[in-house]
Amino acid sequence: MTDMATLRAQAAQARAGAAGSASMAVPRDRPESPEIRFTSQLRAKKIMRDEMEWYQVEGYASAFEQGYEMYDMFGPYTEVVSKGAADATLAADPEVVFRFNHGGTPMASTRNSRLELWADDDGLGQRAWLNPKRSDVQLLVQAIEDSDVREQSFMFRITSGQWSPDYTEYRIQSFDLERGDVGPVTYGANPHTSVSARSGELLALIPNMPMLVAREAYARLAERADLASTALAPAIPVAPAALSPAAPVQGRSISMLRTRLLVQDSDED
Repeated sequence: MTDMATLRAQAAQARAGAAGSASMAVPRDRPESPEIRFTSQLRAKKIMRDEMEWYQVEGYASAFEQGYEMYDMFGPYTEVVSKGAADATLAADPEVVFRFNHGGTPMASTRNSRLELWADDDGLGQRAWLNPKRSDVQLLVQAIEDSDVREQSFMFRITSGQWSPDYTEYRIQSFDLERGDVGPVTYGANPHTSVSARSGELLALIPNMPMLVAREAYARLAERADLASTALAPAIPVAPAALSPAAPVQGRSISMLRTRLLVQDSDED
């Protein structure tokens, strides 16, 4: 089985080959506005502001100079947000909203002056003032006080970045927060995008995939143009019959076989 270090080395080599003599500006097929999650201690308390009572929630939506794992079309790499990467976008007074889990109705925004953003040596900080009369705010604050919600996240667009010479690390030199969001998230200890999480899960499942699923996955991969040059040759010789598409089964449809496979997996669980 290929280990992660080997996958990272192979991905870096593929990037270097794809870039050629020109430097690759942005990781290929990286989500334009990825959800990056960071561990951040959240604090919530009631305060008086403008003669009204509010819940003040604050913490760090990102961390500077701390690497986290990302995936592009070639494989895994390390991404780092540079100190100072938020300076330009904050100076432009971006419109940003505060939301829980990047969804639902915004609870605060920079436009109504109830969301404050700043950057320091540690990262991108945020402080929001939330209406205690709202039921969603009450639930969020209770979850923070109970330590059920402990992490934060933010969404952004890269405006400037650079690869390391060996293409194993991508450094974000500046990003744009305009029309993005910040706020608490349920899970944030592992700052992976959904793409990278699914990719990691897929790699872990490959050794124990049922034969029918493995054959279909192999057939679909063979149709990818970007893999044509690799010929999908396995590292360890395998009998052609083991990887070739299954022969048609008389009187049975592919849909029926898939249904039986699902039932079989369900029974094993």
